[in-house]
Amino acid sequence: MSNEASITPTREVIVRPVRDVDAESLGRVHAQCWHEAYDELISKAALERLSPRRMAELWTHWMNQGPEYMQFAAVLEGEIIGFAGSGPARDEDAPRERELYFINMLAEFRSTGTGQKLFDAAIGDGPAYLWVSSANGRARHFYEKNGFVADGAEHTEPFLGEEIHEVRYVR
Repeated sequence: MSNEASITPTREVIVRPVRDVDAESLGRVHAQCWHEAYDELISKAALERLSPRRMAELWTHWMNQGPEYMQFAAVLEGEIIGFAGSGPARDEDAPRERELYFINMLAEFRSTGTGQKLFDAAIGDGPAYLWVSSANGRARHFYEKNGFVADGAEHTEPFLGEEIHEVRYVR
């Protein structure tokens, strides 16, 4: 009897810095992540204006901002399944010098530890802050688990021609 039938191949997610050649894949994954994450927060019409090609153009811009801007891709079997980015604080009244700009993952890979790997690559365990949709309980719980607390700041963020209410988290 062969042991091969009982062996399950390990699918390991690799987290690495994004590369110029990733822009198209990142644009496609970014658009899909936003559809999965924001379908309940903004209108279908707004999401239909979201273009993977436009997102790829944004990624090309983000990748070339300089070394203080850090973006990482989670890759499984050669395909990007998620991404994260951080950099200098963008707010005038920023509570920390570093900001986590985004962390997104395809829905099927949530709760697999991949988000934690991306988070650790982008922000580590140092001081930082971030903005998150007040309606995104899953993300808020994740950030709280990583030592962030809501500091009482909130704002409304324009998003695809609509608005999302966000709260600030700080560590």
